[in-house]
Amino acid sequence: MAMVLVDDDAEATEIPAAKGGLRAVPAEFRPWILKAAAECKQPELTPSLLAAQLNQESGFQTTARSGAGAQGPAQFMPATWATWGRDSDGNGEASPWDIGDAVMAQGRMMCSLLRQAKSSGFPGDVRELALAGYNAGWGAVEAARGVPHIAETQNYVKVILASMERFHGADPVEISGSGDGPEAVRKAATRIGTPYSYGGGGPKGPSTGFCDGRNGYSGGRCAASATVGFDCSSLVQYAYWPDLQLPRTAAAQFGATSDHAVSRQDLKVGDLLFWSHGGDAGSIYHVAMYAGDGNVLQAPRTGRDVEIAPLTSAMPESDYYGATRP
Repeated sequence: MAMVLVDDDAEATEIPAAKGGLRAVPAEFRPWILKAAAECKQPELTPSLLAAQLNQESGFQTTARSGAGAQGPAQFMPATWATWGRDSDGNGEASPWDIGDAVMAQGRMMCSLLRQAKSSGFPGDVRELALAGYNAGWGAVEAARGVPHIAETQNYVKVILASMERFHGADPVEISGSGDGPEAVRKAATRIGTPYSYGGGGPKGPSTGFCDGRNGYSGGRCAASATVGFDCSSLVQYAYWPDLQLPRTAAAQFGATSDHAVSRQDLKVGDLLFWSHGGDAGSIYHVAMYAGDGNVLQAPRTGRDVEIAPLTSAMPESDYYGATRP
């Protein structure tokens, strides 16, 4: 099984299911971590390993700079960047400060180090050897014939491997079928784990949202304005864009697709499902995408993340309004 990762400005990339899922990372890092892991043929380079390494290197801070001169979220020294850095995000500049450029370079370097670790014959976990090579240089690993007896490096390796579980999300979801609907759900599935942000998100991906006096609040504060993510309708809009340019809100999306109504018994992957207060179109408040096998893919509400959930419990059953086929 494989799923497809689609970046806003990149070609589709298959992600082997064995690589695992991802959680608890900033939304702007998520697609690049998944892409970097997918492009490496070494199964040990999982998204959770890259995420744990980024957290240890910089805490996902794009402006991080070490006293030794390492730069950006993946903490590249200028000489090392000259070897691994590329303009992966297509903005015309290869920069260690750019998230896409930095994470893809991190992935390429770690992938190479894993290959070296496997061919070295040195004892121990090849992930430990590769991480040690990233931190201290492969020459130090060769000299020690293993992880060097350097306190900083040994702690670096230990902390990253111990914290991987924190970033390991559910395995990628298998979405069957071909055509616009399944492709849209596969694209949206790459955002599973992205936070809900009322008013946030759009065709280009997640963004901060806003509060309107009733929605977007958590614990008495406006969570949406500080959360990069999607709300229910922006996730649907993102999933189908640009081939189908749906409007922004759930009610407007129903209006744009209501001439293709679908019964609950005839749902297909990619169909849109709507919930309403009061049982009329003017009170539609939520939209989700049918993901097959009685499940939906949705951005549910403030404090939750994009998820796969059973249709029967995704929202109050009594509020279910109907489905359409975009």
